[in-house]
Amino acid sequence: MYRGGVPLSLVAEFLGHAQISTAQVYAYADTEMKREAIRKIDGSSDDTEEPAIWENDRKMIKRLYGLL
Repeated sequence: MYRGGVPLSLVAEFLGHAQISTAQVYAYADTEMKREAIRKIDGSSDDTEEPAIWENDRKMIKRLYGLL
């Protein structure tokens, strides 16, 4: 539910938790949730994203993997 966009306070209530901190123990934002939050803040969309600088750079990819 949380990853689907339901606020954590509602998830905690739905699960019958008296405190939101109980739900916080196992609820965390994954990478996609963080990416979506940043998109909402800066107003960007997938259509306007530039390709990653390492996308077609094999040397950079090797460096990022620690192979160089």
